[in-house]
Amino acid sequence: MTTQVYFIRHGETMFNQLNKVQGWCDSPLTKRGISDLKITAVHLAQTHFDQMYSSDLKRAIDTVHLIKDQNKVSKIGKIAKLPAFREVFFGSFEGDDIDQTWDAVGRAAGMHANASVQEIINHVGIKAFREATKKADPRHLAENDAQLEARMQQAIQQLHELSQGLKRILVVSHGDFIKTLGIKYWSEGDGVHDIPFPDNGSVTRGVWTSTGRFEIVDYNLKNTTL
Repeated sequence: MTTQVYFIRHGETMFNQLNKVQGWCDSPLTKRGISDLKITAVHLAQTHFDQMYSSDLKRAIDTVHLIKDQNKVSKIGKIAKLPAFREVFFGSFEGDDIDQTWDAVGRAAGMHANASVQEIINHVGIKAFREATKKADPRHLAENDAQLEARMQQAIQQLHELSQGLKRILVVSHGDFIKTLGIKYWSEGDGVHDIPFPDNGSVTRGVWTSTGRFEIVDYNLKNTTL
């Protein structure tokens, strides 16, 4: 049986609104975030899920419960929280201004001042970008490529084991984590260059093929087009 996975990015948070780095630190959903999620929830209300999961961060937990409460055709019990699906960890940059953070990362990557995250990734590649983030972090706590890759593989393997015999599951995760999955597993990602950042409340759909290989077949679907 092929299992479909619906990855949902959590709704907009206060840190999203304030343009702050938000990895393992957390901030509450905004009114706009809740409103956008209600659109996602309504469009998924008639989609049957065998199980729902979320990362263990509160913004993801709040999101999955909002979607669960609106679903009319699924009988979901207790929702397991999966720490492996947390957002990327940005170390000492957590809570800092995003533009200032990417400026520091860009300099560590040998880029010009004010380079955007997209410019940095497309110039040096996603792996070097992660290394530059850790290098630029004054305490060198940010996840580098090897650490994030190991956690991402752990997350996919754990989900594969949990989904045996299930047709469709839902996982609420985070923007940079979902994007990193897309770079690796989406047909339009090449494992090196950047792809669009997923919208709050968007859906990215993955499947396991008959050979057991995981792939992403739909990326960053708008909540109004589900």
